Amino acid sequence: MGSNLRSTPLELAQKYMDIVFTSTDFDQLREILAPKMVFQGPLYNFVTAEDYIESLFKNPPEKFNYSMIKSYMDATSACLIYRFAKPGISTVMVQYFEVENGKISRIMLTFDTANFL
Repeated sequence: MGSNLRSTPLELAQKYMDIVFTSTDFDQLREILAPKMVFQGPLYNFVTAEDYIESLFKNPPEKFNYSMIKSYMDATSACLIYRFAKPGISTVMVQYFEVENGKISRIMLTFDTANFL
């Protein structure tokens, strides 16, 4: 991927999506996540990148399809709005990424959990 300092917040967010949802090589996340990255979601919360990465190894995300509805960024953040779909579930998800020093420092994931419970 080259130097993360030259990657835009949107490029980092897309790299994250590629690693988490189409790869399973979660070790690659260490290249783009700040060590003290905070993940906030409706089902899980983490306060370090290592805890988050370990959780992915222990409980990998199920394979699914997603189609991007809208993505945008500013100098220090990116936001992805997409339709998540797998058998029996289709819902809109929003993921907001904050970037500091060329690495993702915060991820906030928002979606309606009713379909997942």
